Amino acid sequence: MNDLIADIKIEEFENNSLSIFLLGKLNKQTLPKIIKKISLIKNLSKKQILIDCKDIKQLDSSAAIYLISLDKKLNFSIINLNKFEKLYNHYKKYYQEKDTNLKSKNNFIINLGKSSYTFYLELKEFIYFFGKISYFFIYSLMNPKKIRFKAMLKYIDSSAINAMGIIALTSFLVGIVIAYQGAVQLEKFGANIFIVEMICITMFREIAPLVTAIVIAGRTASSYTAEIGAMKITDEIDAMKTMGFEPTIFLTLPRVFALFISLPLLVFFADIIGVFAGMLIANLDLNITFLEFINRMYAEVPLKHLLIGIIKSMFFGIFIALIGCYRGFQVQNNTTSIGKYTTISVVSAIFVVIAFNALFSVVLTESGL
Repeated sequence: MNDLIADIKIEEFENNSLSIFLLGKLNKQTLPKIIKKISLIKNLSKKQILIDCKDIKQLDSSAAIYLISLDKKLNFSIINLNKFEKLYNHYKKYYQEKDTNLKSKNNFIINLGKSSYTFYLELKEFIYFFGKISYFFIYSLMNPKKIRFKAMLKYIDSSAINAMGIIALTSFLVGIVIAYQGAVQLEKFGANIFIVEMICITMFREIAPLVTAIVIAGRTASSYTAEIGAMKITDEIDAMKTMGFEPTIFLTLPRVFALFISLPLLVFFADIIGVFAGMLIANLDLNITFLEFINRMYAEVPLKHLLIGIIKSMFFGIFIALIGCYRGFQVQNNTTSIGKYTTISVVSAIFVVIAFNALFSVVLTESGL
């Protein structure tokens, strides 16, 4: 008898009762057919019904749960389970008639508790990951031969050099917007020349680091997650551990070093492009020549604004790389999780960049810098 053979036999009695004999193998393949046949019996709810299981050859968990659901009805009785009684009683012990999950979805307190606990576990896991990276970072500095310089240069090429085009375009457009809006307002007060300080300080200190970090977070964090996630699915990371390679040194640190070095350079590049766009608008709208703009910038814009933007971009680079790699190691053994964790990686990286930028802005301003 193959797996798809299952049937029922019905005997009706004069006292408005009947017996249903289940035959063959009851499993997830044959169960829909049995359910359909039983549901077609007329006046089922008005009769006393015995479900006789003595001729069942096989009973899997789904069929056992179905029998339990019948047994919970007032007019059904399950008899002659024989060798399947242990399995039946096991599932009966945990059977629940009501969908408790559906109820819990509407409970705000329960959902809040679950979300908080999930956040706590993720934070704990990330702190452990961060501690591990810190340990191997110091270990690599003490053992420079362990640093994978070629891999680092490769990631600088893919993460930074290949991103220069989009960063140049983004910075140019943002520079135009800031300069144009500033020019309109300053012209009303006859303070045209102050557009130099406005553009330079805004670009150096806030806009260029933020825009560059967001572009890199969207572009590079996702690629790091996808690359490491694909390696995890194909068991390459487990193979590396088996062969004695530490994934943190081999995969994570080169990426962290790459963004730590390249992001400040990209921010400096974005500063030049953004200020150039501002110079262009200042020249066209306010008749400020390029030479006047440069002389004013040299005389009135302190160097600290440029340095603040460069220094905080180093922190942005470290955290973007950490988040991209961390989410990559979280990928599970299925292809859909790569997409899921890639999306989470981008969102997390952009959020962290914006949060850190706000923190830097408040702390440095309150410190008088």
